[in-house]
Amino acid sequence: MASPLATANPLSSPPPPPPHVVEDCRGAIRVLSDGTILRSPDPIFPVTVHDDGSVEWKDSLYDPQHDLHLRLYRPRRDRSSDHCSSEKLPLLFYFHGGGFCIGSRTWPNFHAWCLRLAAELNVFVISADYRLAPEHRLPAAVDDGATALSWLRSQAEAGAGADPWIAESVDFGRVFVSGDSAGGNITHHMAVRFGPAGLGPVRVRGFILLMPAFGGAQPTRSESECPPDAFLNREQSERYCRLMLPPGATKDYPVFNPFGPESPNLGPVETGPILMVVAERDVLRDREVDYVMKMRELGKHVELVEFAGQQHGFFEVDPYAEPVDELIRLIGRFMDQFGHDSA
Repeated sequence: MASPLATANPLSSPPPPPPHVVEDCRGAIRVLSDGTILRSPDPIFPVTVHDDGSVEWKDSLYDPQHDLHLRLYRPRRDRSSDHCSSEKLPLLFYFHGGGFCIGSRTWPNFHAWCLRLAAELNVFVISADYRLAPEHRLPAAVDDGATALSWLRSQAEAGAGADPWIAESVDFGRVFVSGDSAGGNITHHMAVRFGPAGLGPVRVRGFILLMPAFGGAQPTRSESECPPDAFLNREQSERYCRLMLPPGATKDYPVFNPFGPESPNLGPVETGPILMVVAERDVLRDREVDYVMKMRELGKHVELVEFAGQQHGFFEVDPYAEPVDELIRLIGRFMDQFGHDSA
């Protein structure tokens, strides 16, 4: 009787191990060892949205090629009144955060934030999605930001043929562009690409950067000293970088580091007024302060406001906390200051 070993194929090899997770972004996206990308359909921030009906909202497609949507927010008012129906509102165009890898206009934390902005500032808000990494690495998100603002320009040029909400309610002479984290980075690039007058009939009065995601090859003090239990810590930042940067790019990639060794000279660029909001305990804090100093050296008008004791994205982690009240007032003051020709 032959031994079982005699029938074994000496050239056979054990089956490969099943794919395993090599990158995990807060459970919202997981990258497997075989390259498979798994995205959770559920938002990761359990924020309760206080929608009291004072703001009406709807979604609209702005880029059919990439199936990209935006969400329009309009404060409710008595539209049977001739006075109210003719009154146009300032527009705040918003790009959400998420490390260029996660997030959506539909997530409750971003939705709650935009509802508050529209209701408390009495402004029309548009919140735009963009393509996410690693399926679409930088500069895809920035390109989509430009496409979204170009869509806004087409709405202004369409006049009465624009989306009815926009045609009826938006004052294209009082537009502000804003974003947080990755969206703040996009907002910077929109200021560089379009400035105040690069969108035809749309006049952008200012840009509002909320804790924008900037990086660089040399670590800063706030990065080196960031505690591991921070909402956004250095390990998470490194993970986002691995997924969002083009293959072979370093953290000095010009889209990520506006003042890196290969970044364009911003001296001749007209950006208009910029408001920079930083958080004292943010891993990105020093990068953002350095950005302000460098922009001021170039003669740009950049205001800097720091929120003591706060972490990255504090206003979306808890959109109804007391510090968020002050942030909304700050944004309102900036819009009031620069939303008129006398500014």
